[in-house]
Amino acid sequence: MSLLKTGLIQHACSTDVQANLEKTIQLIRQAAAEGARLVVLQELHRSVYFCQQEDVSVFDLAETIPGPSTDALGQLAKELGVVIVASLFEKRATGLYHNTAVVLDADGSIAGKYRKMHIPDDPGYYEKFYFTPGDLGFQPITTSVGKLGILVCWDQWFPEAARLMAMAGAELLIYPTAIGSWPLDEADEKERQRQAWITIQRSHAIANGVPVVAVNRVGHEADPAGGPGADFWGSSFVVGPQGEFLYQADQTSEVAQVVEIDLARGEDVRRIWPYLRDRRIDHYPDLLKIYRD
Repeated sequence: MSLLKTGLIQHACSTDVQANLEKTIQLIRQAAAEGARLVVLQELHRSVYFCQQEDVSVFDLAETIPGPSTDALGQLAKELGVVIVASLFEKRATGLYHNTAVVLDADGSIAGKYRKMHIPDDPGYYEKFYFTPGDLGFQPITTSVGKLGILVCWDQWFPEAARLMAMAGAELLIYPTAIGSWPLDEADEKERQRQAWITIQRSHAIANGVPVVAVNRVGHEADPAGGPGADFWGSSFVVGPQGEFLYQADQTSEVAQVVEIDLARGEDVRRIWPYLRDRRIDHYPDLLKIYRD
């Protein structure tokens, strides 16, 4: 079937990991009750976004895959007959951790995982302290609802990642996200940043002829070091293969929104906008350089 009902789970998080999990499960159940066959969670949904500061005690939050979260979400996926895209702080080995998206198929099994490739290191987003860059490449995950091109947050700013997923056969691109504004920025700067985030992902849909699903968190999260913290701007959305909005959440509400995506539209769009046909790969070798001096 080409019509895929997809649930977007946007919510705030607290320091109570168990409470966060219970909220997530409740919202997944709500989306499934409304007919969702695919449910997408936000980045690092088990906890607050802990990368505002560098703190070695935070590594205690990490878990293995398979592990407690995949066990719980896999059981839920099987019970509800849905595919779940979750985002976890993966402990691969002592001293080796990843920001990992894992996909639970509708039978409860782990269909695959993607380890975040692009790792930021900016004020309030000190992810390089916690996460090793991914080593699984840009490979779609085959599930009972289709081939999912999973990327994570900072990956969404890089057109190369979206292109490689599309070239490998992804039927839609999915971006679990944790992004927001610095509270002390001017209102117009906050809005420019939010619109840039939306625009770049819409462009990936257009350039590759595939739908895009982006799921972000909401709410203010305090800086444990006493700084201004972060205001996560929600705005989770779905666009079709021409960048057209199918749904967009507001900036403050917790939602479990179900959106119908027509996966077959990408076939029609690519026939009239054949970007893959017209790529001049014989003239792109400099893309393998960091910069052209």
